[in-house]
This record gives sequence, C-alpha cells and structure tokens, in this order.
Amino acid sequence: MDMNRTRLPYSTSASFFSRSALALSTALIVIAAGCATTGDEEPPAPAETGSEFSDASATAEVEVVVVPVVEWTNPGRVHFEFNSSEIRSDAAPVLEAAAEQLNATGITVIISGYCDDRGTEEYNLALGDRRAAAVRRYLTNLGVPPAQMMVVSYGELRPLRRDNNEAAWAANRRVEFEPAG
Repeated sequence: MDMNRTRLPYSTSASFFSRSALALSTALIVIAAGCATTGDEEPPAPAETGSEFSDASATAEVEVVVVPVVEWTNPGRVHFEFNSSEIRSDAAPVLEAAAEQLNATGITVIISGYCDDRGTEEYNLALGDRRAAAVRRYLTNLGVPPAQMMVVSYGELRPLRRDNNEAAWAANRRVEFEPAG
C-alpha cells in the first residue's frame, strides 16, 4: 500500500450527488419559507350581496344603431367613338344614375377604361385612361366627391367581344363601373 495516497471515505461521484441534493434541499426550504404567511393578514371582505349595477344603470336607455347594407347597382356602360375620349350625349342617363347612386351611398367605385384592339397596346392604355378620367370629371361635375372614384385603364386587354368588325369594336370602346373592395 502506498502511503502517499490518501483514501477518501466516499467516491467523488457520490460527493457531487450529495452536494447537489443538499443545495436543492436548501433552495426548497428557502422558497417554502418565502411563501409562508405570518397570519397577520386579514381575510378578504365578503362580497356584497345584491346587484352589481346601480339603480341608475337599470333605467339607462340603449341606443340601437342600424347600419344599412349598401348595394351597388351597376348603372351600365359608357361607350365612345373611335379614337375619342369625349363623352357622348347618349351616356348622360348612365352617368346621372351613377352619380345619384354614388352620392346616396358614399360607396367608392373603380372607373375602368377600355378600347378596341386597333392601335398599339401603349396607345390604347393611354386612351382607356383618358376615357375613365373623362367619366370621373363628368361625375365630379355632378357632385360626386373625387375621393369616391378611382380610375384604371385596361386598354385593349379585356375585350367584351373578339370579333374583327365595327359592332365588336364599338362594344369594346367603353367605360365600366365596379365597386372598390
């Protein structure tokens, strides 16, 4: 037996376990002591019996607000002559119906301009924009707030008819309304 070597009465792994258990036990005792009450505290007051509401609230009136559902009835289409953004006289009834509805409901509408397929795509997009803007100006003159109207141009991109004849081209030169959102 080597005299320079000292034997410990327990192994180092057992020592670690014992120290951990001791630390955990101490922590639990401290926590439990912190949660204890001194007994000096008074119990909470009993809840009052009866109504939670005062007599004044029992006689209060309730106001019922009815919000009407606003529906958009499409007034129709506005048609244009070839290569023109000038409002035709036959468009007046459609535009007056649109203005009346917009003023009455406050709804926001998208005014979409369209063209036939003659001309370049860029030119037709610009012409569709001019047509929609002309309708917006007309409606503004009838009292519709400009903030209720948005203008968009689809040019020749969304034709109603794909025929290559005057009737189809005339049908495609138009402005349409649709509710925004």
